[in-house]
Amino acid sequence: MPLLAVIISLAWPTMLEQLMQTAVQYIDTAMVGALGTSATAAVGATGTINWLIGSTVSALSIGFLAFIAKALGAGDEAGAKKASGQAVLATLLAGALFTGLTLSLAPFVPVWMQVDPTIQSLAAEYFFILYIPMLPRAASTIFGTVLRAAGDTKTPMKIGIFVNLINVALNFFLIYETRTVLLFSRPILIPGAGMGVIGAAVASAIAFTFGGVAITVALWRHPRISPRGQSIRPDMAILRPCLRVSLPNMLQRFGTSFGYVAFASMINSLGEVATAAHTIANTVESAFYIPGYGMQTAAATLTGNAYGARDGQRMKQLAALLMPLEILLMIVSGALLFFLAPPLVGLFSQSDEVISLGSTVLRMVALSEPFFGFSIVMEGMMQGVGKTRAPMVYNMVGMWAIRILGTLLCTQLLSGGLVAAWACMILHNLFLFFAYLICYLRRSWNPLHTTKADVPLS
Repeated sequence: MPLLAVIISLAWPTMLEQLMQTAVQYIDTAMVGALGTSATAAVGATGTINWLIGSTVSALSIGFLAFIAKALGAGDEAGAKKASGQAVLATLLAGALFTGLTLSLAPFVPVWMQVDPTIQSLAAEYFFILYIPMLPRAASTIFGTVLRAAGDTKTPMKIGIFVNLINVALNFFLIYETRTVLLFSRPILIPGAGMGVIGAAVASAIAFTFGGVAITVALWRHPRISPRGQSIRPDMAILRPCLRVSLPNMLQRFGTSFGYVAFASMINSLGEVATAAHTIANTVESAFYIPGYGMQTAAATLTGNAYGARDGQRMKQLAALLMPLEILLMIVSGALLFFLAPPLVGLFSQSDEVISLGSTVLRMVALSEPFFGFSIVMEGMMQGVGKTRAPMVYNMVGMWAIRILGTLLCTQLLSGGLVAAWACMILHNLFLFFAYLICYLRRSWNPLHTTKADVPLS
């Protein structure tokens, strides 16, 4: 199969899965938004903490992706299955750890995030319910990555679609009161629990549980990568190289996620309108990153396979194809975001002030989409070959030296607003582009090009 066709076959299921997740996020936000700005703020105020936890678990899975992709590329299916067994151990440990942390800290998170005191209790309850099924959520993330490392992107996609459909259906019945709607001019009684924001949390928790169970069953039945019969006792011959890749990525994601927490906290301090506009703009923007993150999955898997096979020519071909394709996709994505910003923000809020502010910052960030897309795919290629230290440095410097320090100066000292904060975010994205561009031009991302022994999985 031509390389371009292989890239597309791996990327499109991930893109569709993320599109569905984003569509559900849109629907969630719109459903909760119908309850008022306070409800939107209560749900969105702890969003960066959710991202912090999710990205930390995702970072743990990157080590397994690099190990398994390389093992399969080298024809070592037995080693890949052993790594799958160790992924089960990682899932159990991560699920238990984060369940304890999130449930015990739930009352304090909204306070730390400087959430308006009138909605702190509601935000805390929403957060608590969302993390009751932390073990299934960890399984969805880690086991999904294991399947993608084996080239199976369709199974996580199918399960993700069902998870999202369950979430939307339950939202419909749990958020609102019992009401009558007209369907083809006929009144239809729709039962509802009238739970509001809490109903949205319960719906998500049930959907997450289904997803975790389903992905576990799918992995157990997989013909190439099933952990059935494998030991889940710690095997340092596998865990050590996986952790060498995962730990820098985990530190990167923890550091940048904590930066997002600080960033959101400063925005929350700007008031309810800024918080609502920021939450909605983040929701809208996430749909337009889908081409980037879909291509990142293909880049990580294919470069890992090529590295395992020691195929330097294929590595060069991948880089030559992935980058132009990604930039083209993100140019189209950025243009759509720029022109569709006002109506998209209007889907989630009736406030003219929120729509105006959210549209302004989205149009600003739309111009940086192609640059950020390049960074996303470049990072995916480096993850695939186990090079996660340089991305950690790039992201930590960009987050803390540019975005956080800049936002602190602009919003807290110079009395700037949300526009100034998003300008600092765009500068962060541009810094990442130039850092990865230098890495790409020097080919330091490619362990088959350089003679340095800086390859954790070799």
